[in-house]
Amino acid sequence: MLATLVPGPFDKPGWIYEEKYDGERLLAYKEEDRVQLLSRNGKDRTSYFPRIAAAIRTLHPRTLLLDGETVVFDKKGISRFQLLQQDKSEPVYAVFDCLFYNDRDLRSEPLSARRAVMEGAIGSTKILIPSHRLAANGLEAFCMAKRRGYEGLVAKDLSSPYVEARSTKWLKVKARQEEEFVVCGYTKPAGSRNHFGALLLGAYDEGRLRYVGKVGTGFARKTLAALHRQFQPLLRTQSTLVNPPREKGVVFLAPRLIAQISFQEWTADGKLRQPVFLGLRDDKIPQDVILPKLTA
Repeated sequence: MLATLVPGPFDKPGWIYEEKYDGERLLAYKEEDRVQLLSRNGKDRTSYFPRIAAAIRTLHPRTLLLDGETVVFDKKGISRFQLLQQDKSEPVYAVFDCLFYNDRDLRSEPLSARRAVMEGAIGSTKILIPSHRLAANGLEAFCMAKRRGYEGLVAKDLSSPYVEARSTKWLKVKARQEEEFVVCGYTKPAGSRNHFGALLLGAYDEGRLRYVGKVGTGFARKTLAALHRQFQPLLRTQSTLVNPPREKGVVFLAPRLIAQISFQEWTADGKLRQPVFLGLRDDKIPQDVILPKLTA
């Protein structure tokens, strides 16, 4: 179940407001002693997060299907996608839903009931944690998220069933700008920079890949070299962008890689202002990277 982006905070009766995590979405399956962690695009992540898998294996239910986010927190308790990428700290699994419990399909039941089952199933551990609820009032919850430096919040209708689609029963409000974009090419390096200068970024808009700007900051020296190696099999002579940048020294790539980018804001002409590269992610497919359109 995916949340729909809305332009600003709100308060509605019967809704809850949770911290929006900056990590990797995972479904966790348990059947007896067999545990499997799957990403949004169906990749098996079990071997990537062995401690999370082991913690789920010890849970009492014979069969279980949980939905949550694998995250790493910084010293201030804020989840950071970069920290998850760097693999320097132990991740935890922030669980926010339960779809199956002991062969019982919970998807048609209200979120309030699913949440209660989920909290009872995972108990209290340091590796499996229930998603953090913010203030009961949506406007206060947003102020709390912004004050603490969270990515944002996710508002959920407590009466809603679980549907395998994007839904208006789950709504997300961003407190800081961060999105995924397709890597569509790069500029050649200049000065002391090696391998490449900046990445060309795009997102799908009604099935067409649209250029949204380039990012040239956030790269360590090792990252530049590693990315350049990944680019070589993807080189192509023609751009897949409907509005490619008109500048010299551009190398185009097949739209296969997805980059996580933080940025200040969108410009009036639909480009990113002050973007920073955070890392690549392979838990989604490029066609899932849709140009954000705010729903009122």
